[in-house]
Amino acid sequence: MCDLLDSQQPAEKLSKMKKLRRTLSESFGRLALKKDDNGFDEICVTKMSTRNCQGMDSVIKPLDTIPEDKKVRVQRTQSTFDPFEKPNNQVKRVHSENNACINFKTSSTEKESPKIRRHSSPSSPTSPKFGKADSYEKLEKLGEGSYATVFKGKSKVNGKLVALKVIRLQEEEGTPFTAIREASLLKGLKHANIVLLHDIIHTKETLTLVFEFVHTDLCQYMDKHPGGLHPDNVKLFLFQLLRGLSYIHQRYILHRDLKPQNLLISDTGELKLADFGLARAKSVPSHTYSNEVVTLWYRPPDVLLGSTEYSTCLDMWGVGCIFVEMIQGVAAFPGMKDIQDQLERIFLVLGTPNEESWPGVHSLPHFKPDRFTQYSAKNLRQAWNKLSYVDHAEDLASKLLQCFPKNRLSAQAALSHEYFSDLPPRLWDLTDMSSIFSVPNVRLQGEAGESTKTFGKNIYGKGQSHVKH
Repeated sequence: MCDLLDSQQPAEKLSKMKKLRRTLSESFGRLALKKDDNGFDEICVTKMSTRNCQGMDSVIKPLDTIPEDKKVRVQRTQSTFDPFEKPNNQVKRVHSENNACINFKTSSTEKESPKIRRHSSPSSPTSPKFGKADSYEKLEKLGEGSYATVFKGKSKVNGKLVALKVIRLQEEEGTPFTAIREASLLKGLKHANIVLLHDIIHTKETLTLVFEFVHTDLCQYMDKHPGGLHPDNVKLFLFQLLRGLSYIHQRYILHRDLKPQNLLISDTGELKLADFGLARAKSVPSHTYSNEVVTLWYRPPDVLLGSTEYSTCLDMWGVGCIFVEMIQGVAAFPGMKDIQDQLERIFLVLGTPNEESWPGVHSLPHFKPDRFTQYSAKNLRQAWNKLSYVDHAEDLASKLLQCFPKNRLSAQAALSHEYFSDLPPRLWDLTDMSSIFSVPNVRLQGEAGESTKTFGKNIYGKGQSHVKH
């Protein structure tokens, strides 16, 4: 009996050891599977790229559908060990957070694919993107205003030069309404003679508007060439100004701050309307607007007298002032003291208005007949003699500088004035985004003191009238 028990005991011990090994093996198997399952659940998928990734497993969902506690952390390694390798029946590919397609073996007979392929694409977190502050490099400061600073910059997205208008935000005040207005209007304006808005970057501290870079403005250009610009260049600049204004006026938008500083000039001579901070989309019927618009020298008399109901004629007065300044070399009405002084300078040339020359002038808030000297109207060449040197220049200026707003020429009508009769007819057929300098033989002339060899002698082919009426 004892012998029998002794012979059975080793057999029982052997059986128990096998069971124990089996149990442990199964337990470790379950643990390993559990770990794999967790590893699979925790793989974070950001953006699904179809490039080189065919047949994505239906179990994988975009990142925005994964709960926060599941968004972890794909391990990165530089060793040859592949932390993502799965059994053959597991997921075939996943899209990692660095936008790489990660391929796995599908069967032992298939050729092993490369484990990780990286693609340089704009969607990579390391690539520059639009809308991100670190996608632009500041090169130098160009200027500073009351609420914004402008920098020359370089885009890391495409390598082009840009102008960065950095608007400071204050917690208690929020985003300045002028910045919101400028951004919202410029987003919808696409024209060769309007500065192009590339990007908008919003952070807690700043709002940055990214514009195409244009190297100078009309004010600096005139300062560099005092005494008046070359008459042919004046014509090209004015044509482009009217072209840009006609575009926005047809869309019921008023610029409301026309001045040489807000007219950018490229190195090829392209003129671009800029700084739409005071611009307004004009609805129909007309509303009342602020009369605190337009720099004093370029502000029309109706606004100076307190009118708050105006239309596109507001901008056309500024065009007339800028036109005279380009030809004569000095500001048309450089008021030095206040609104009263500014109005006196205007009335000295154009005559003091009355109900006959300007119906309704007596009803304007700031018009008091006894406050103004009574002047009679003069020929514009008496005030600005260089207007007489250029054919039809005085007539065009007189039709723009009308005290009575409704008498001012519109931008579209001004483009058809006889003053532009020697320009090539193709200029009137250009698409919105086409530059006038895409037309053969249209280019700037050398200003006084500059070589004319670069620009050529005759840019228009004079002698024929091409104006469209």
